[in-house]
Amino acid sequence: MEVFKRAIIQPGPPESFALRTVQEVIKPQKQTKLAQDENQFLENILRMLLQEFVSAAVQSGEKIMQFGESIDSSETTQGHIPRLLDIVLYLCEKEHIEGGMIFQLLEDLTEMSTMKNCKDIFGYIESKQDILGKQELFARGKLVMLRTCNQLLRRLSKANDVVFCGRILMFLAHFFPLSERSALNIKGVFNTSNETKYEKEPLEGICIDFNFYQTFWGLQEFFSNPASINHASAKWQKFTSSLSVVLNTFEAQPLSDEEGDANNLEEEAVNFSIKYLTSSKLMGLELKDPSFRRHVLVQCLILFDYLKAPGKGDKDLPSENMKEEITSCEERVKRLLELTPPKGAEFLHKIEHILEREKNWVWWKRDGCLPYEKQPIEKKALPEGSKKRRPRWRLGNKELSQLWKWADQNPNALTDPQRVQTPSIMEYWKPLAEDMDPAAGIEAEYHHKNHRVYCWKGLRLSARQDLEGFSKFTDHGIEGVVPLELLPPDVRSKYQAKPNDRSKRSKKEETKGTANQVEENQIATNATESDGDGIRTDNTATPMEFDAATVPGTQGGSLTPEELQKHSSDTDVGQEAGQLEADAEVEAGIIDGETDADADLDTVG
Repeated sequence: MEVFKRAIIQPGPPESFALRTVQEVIKPQKQTKLAQDENQFLENILRMLLQEFVSAAVQSGEKIMQFGESIDSSETTQGHIPRLLDIVLYLCEKEHIEGGMIFQLLEDLTEMSTMKNCKDIFGYIESKQDILGKQELFARGKLVMLRTCNQLLRRLSKANDVVFCGRILMFLAHFFPLSERSALNIKGVFNTSNETKYEKEPLEGICIDFNFYQTFWGLQEFFSNPASINHASAKWQKFTSSLSVVLNTFEAQPLSDEEGDANNLEEEAVNFSIKYLTSSKLMGLELKDPSFRRHVLVQCLILFDYLKAPGKGDKDLPSENMKEEITSCEERVKRLLELTPPKGAEFLHKIEHILEREKNWVWWKRDGCLPYEKQPIEKKALPEGSKKRRPRWRLGNKELSQLWKWADQNPNALTDPQRVQTPSIMEYWKPLAEDMDPAAGIEAEYHHKNHRVYCWKGLRLSARQDLEGFSKFTDHGIEGVVPLELLPPDVRSKYQAKPNDRSKRSKKEETKGTANQVEENQIATNATESDGDGIRTDNTATPMEFDAATVPGTQGGSLTPEELQKHSSDTDVGQEAGQLEADAEVEAGIIDGETDADADLDTVG
């Protein structure tokens, strides 16, 4: 120990003499790193030396961290104990000795010191936080440091040492990574030992509604253990009735801006206490205190936030009636917070932001505290003069290659029924319907109708599932395709079919039917006339009226029976040919008649 005492008062930085001092005392087998038994021997020597310094400081009445004087490299005075801790910290950092030795010395030092001296010791720990948090030291001493801080928190008063407790908690939050499970309340256990005591019997000479006093402070029982009312309907009914009484009182006694300015919250924050006094004599004054009201109302929001998402399983979720009551009470609480001066709206916005972040934190813990920290990627230095090659992707670009690789590693993704789903007409057109609502106040440049891909997909979907809406695209554009059920009443009337349009459509259909009837009558008349003419022609044109000179092949005189028979057959053939020509003309007339009728119908239409 005498060697270490001489080293402590030796000037200069620890790296100039620390290792040489250890080698002189221990005489290790290896020159730069101690074995396990050698580490244990050195630790015993240092703990005895530290105990000797603390005893001497207590006897002399000096502060522990300022006991004795030595000179360091910066030519400033430093106590013996901080000097000893610096030497051990350097040896641990350079891995000459076991890394957890410095944490063990700090734990011994806090246990041997009073709370007044522990503040100075913890100040030293905060100043060396970066070195103590290095991976080679943190892995060996994190549990010892956690135990040291927890012991300090148990010794401190939560009412009188609020600042020191906050320093310890802030140190732990920075010292331990977020993914460290030992620093988290994984199960979400509530501190039910934090009991709020208040008067059970009314005091004489106090003019106050004692029933309201008991109802008000009885809410703290539910705030300290929200899980107790999650599955007990009787307790939930009691809580809601008590809370309703308190909220009614707050609403009946609103605070003015003058009262908010009179209670300067910024000055009050300096002497802030985590618990309010529960004396019935102070009830009237506390109700006029804006910070007191905010304290109670924020407790309500924390409780509601827990009840809305208490666990992973469906059985832990509140019932539908309970959800409605929570929503109703939450709206009243937020309205009261917004009306509480000063700057009620800003305060409410900050509380909502904190609760949203807290919700994400809770769900991350309930999912098992999955690690999300990524180690930085070391960039390899390219040799001078070399050109950087462009990456070659298997499918042409980075995104497609990653998508293909991901699907290859997860083949179930291709067969997942939830992978591709065709939305319903109502669901797909809902964003555009919200844009068309004037009350939404969405600027025209941000409307979905300007999104070409969205409109094209919607038209294809409507053509398959909603032909009636698809037919309105010609008259009203893309907005006419939106189902009328999604539109507000004032916008819906613009795209509904008007009665005048319906009557015009019916008149047009009647006109078309009349034109078709006229056309059919005209065709029948033409066909009858053609048949009559054909009959008259057949009756008047007989073979006996033909002159012999007109018959080809005759040279005068009477016809022989063979020639007469031949001529008669030729005449019959000619009559049949003439009849066919007449029928063809009649058919041509019918076709022309139909064309004219159609033209007349188009003119009428």
